[in-house]
Amino acid sequence: RPPLEPTPGNMKLFDCAREIAGELDRELTGGATGGTSDGNLTSALGVPTLDGLGALGIGAHQVDERVEISSLPWRAAIVAGLIERIEN
Repeated sequence: RPPLEPTPGNMKLFDCAREIAGELDRELTGGATGGTSDGNLTSALGVPTLDGLGALGIGAHQVDERVEISSLPWRAAIVAGLIERIEN
């Protein structure tokens, strides 16, 4: 799979998500994991793409995976804010 590169479109989308997070009094930081996702494919096609906006937690894709329940509302609010701003 191609890497998920920080393209101008991806960075513009991330900046929007970070702005929304700030409005929720939350900090959204970027990073790299070295893994792959379907986002790698959409980004390679030139579609602005973010990955990792799901629940926070530990042990991803493992038997002992855990999710921070308290992160669900504000993470969902970021995604909802992105949808609202992209559609307008």
